[in-house]
Amino acid sequence: METFANSHNELLPQLFRMEYSKMTAVIGRLFGLHAIEIAEDIVSETFLKAAEVWRVNGKPENPTAWLYTVAKNKTRDYLKRVNLFESKIKGTLPLIIGNNELEIEQDLDFTHQIISDSQLAMIFAVCNPVNSTEAQICLALKILCGFSIEEIASAFLAKTETIKKRLLRARANLRNPSFKHALSHPVDASPARLEAVLRVLYLLFNEGYFSKTDDHLIRKDLCSEAIRLTLVLTEHAATNTTETNALLALMCFQSSRLDARANDAGEAILFEEQDKSLWSKELIAKGNYYLVNACLGNEISKYHLEAGIAYWHTTPTGQNKWEHILQLYNQLIILEYSPLTALNRAFAIGKVYGHKQAIQEVKKLNLTDLNYYHALLGYLYADTNIEKAKIHYEQAITLSTSISEKNTLMKVLKRLKAQG
Repeated sequence: METFANSHNELLPQLFRMEYSKMTAVIGRLFGLHAIEIAEDIVSETFLKAAEVWRVNGKPENPTAWLYTVAKNKTRDYLKRVNLFESKIKGTLPLIIGNNELEIEQDLDFTHQIISDSQLAMIFAVCNPVNSTEAQICLALKILCGFSIEEIASAFLAKTETIKKRLLRARANLRNPSFKHALSHPVDASPARLEAVLRVLYLLFNEGYFSKTDDHLIRKDLCSEAIRLTLVLTEHAATNTTETNALLALMCFQSSRLDARANDAGEAILFEEQDKSLWSKELIAKGNYYLVNACLGNEISKYHLEAGIAYWHTTPTGQNKWEHILQLYNQLIILEYSPLTALNRAFAIGKVYGHKQAIQEVKKLNLTDLNYYHALLGYLYADTNIEKAKIHYEQAITLSTSISEKNTLMKVLKRLKAQG
């Protein structure tokens, strides 16, 4: 029995991450956005029942099918118990006609196509500009990824009450009569709507890739969820655009280096000190595949440029590597300026033209309130002016909000102090 317990205790969290969003999407599509909480409750109750039953009987032969069956039964029981079908849903769900259990059963079939269609519809529903970008990301983490409020609060370095209020407001906006998007209708894949969806998924990935939560620089779960949801977009003709493929290529390239970006203690490892044998060849190959797909058209987006930069970073001995990277940054900074892009471009200038010219570029930016500004100057001064380098590293440590990042910078500072 202990073996059963250990087995299901390890399996259930994995299944929750893999299946929660799929089940919520399918059941949520049946109920509609105005009752999405019902779908979430049914799925949560399904996993609670699995924890209880599997603890006693052991895990079933096909755990996923077991979950789907229980979710179907709970949905059908809910509709019967509160007479929801006759009183509230009948007029709002074109997928269900009449009080017919067979049709309900068909709508709840968890086939790959139904799951994929439902997830795509839910992605577009959640990533609606009617809400702020932060609210969209919160909804995505809660509904599309199955994250708890505590996990979302951790990702945003916010209080749980703040996240609760943000989610309540966001859900209320989606229930507003002026919000016409229906989960049962074909997805509105207009360029503007798709652009909004891609931006949320891009930010969701970055929340994981550059995360400062729990004293860890990396949150692999956030990155993997962003990749999974972007993959859903590539499975549908209307959303399988060159821009979508470029974003997915970027995510694959970046994720390929996740295992090399931090040590066992969660401390960040600088790019030049990373063990390249830890880079995932499989993810790099997938990044190459999606980057080729992204280049089939004439469109060039920020995701194309960033994917190109990430590609060159995964090419350790590429000829004129930094010249290519600098050219891409030159285009990116014109297309969409950001302080981080400007600092990364200055780093590339240092690689191509030397640290002296890079220092001049960084100082022009005058981003003195940003820890990355001082960390870069510290790096650039390290070979020629140790005292200035130490001053900037100390400022970077003071401004950083990440414990792991502080620890990494303090190690560099300690080495500099040892030199003189």
